[in-house]
Amino acid sequence: MTTVQAWIGLGANLGDAQATLEAALQALNALPETRLLRRSSFYRSAPVDADGPDFINAVACCETAMAPLDLLHEMQRIELAYGRQRPYYHAPRTLDLDLLLYGDQTMQTAELVLPHPAIGKRAFVLLPLAELDMALWIPGQGYVNDLLPQVQDQRIERLSAVAGTSTDGMSGASG
Repeated sequence: MTTVQAWIGLGANLGDAQATLEAALQALNALPETRLLRRSSFYRSAPVDADGPDFINAVACCETAMAPLDLLHEMQRIELAYGRQRPYYHAPRTLDLDLLLYGDQTMQTAELVLPHPAIGKRAFVLLPLAELDMALWIPGQGYVNDLLPQVQDQRIERLSAVAGTSTDGMSGASG
């Protein structure tokens, strides 16, 4: 069975966001042919291009044998299980799961774009990614470490450290 590392962004700004993200991490780990390898700390960030309360965000790295669209559909099923609704674009949400990277694969369909098109523009994605792998390559955009200066003015705060992670070199990006 061939596996690939899939990087998933998690976010929520309704309800008990931290508890929901913890449960979503467990649900990701329980997916067929998938296991959670690492997860970032939780971060609090202001909504970007949206209204509503601050978001709680994290990033997970999973090893999976699922195809990208199959993984996306399973992630959407998890979102629905936690009450995700889409009344309008960028609406507040109980759970948001984004497939950020699927190995080094690029694709552009009506349903899925890889890598995620906003990955290099959002502190709430780049800081958790940097916590896990500052040298991670984002196809078509560059290394996570090189993209961090572009988001240094976005408000973000690390809430909890995860054992075994390092934040060296990120202090300038987390204002």
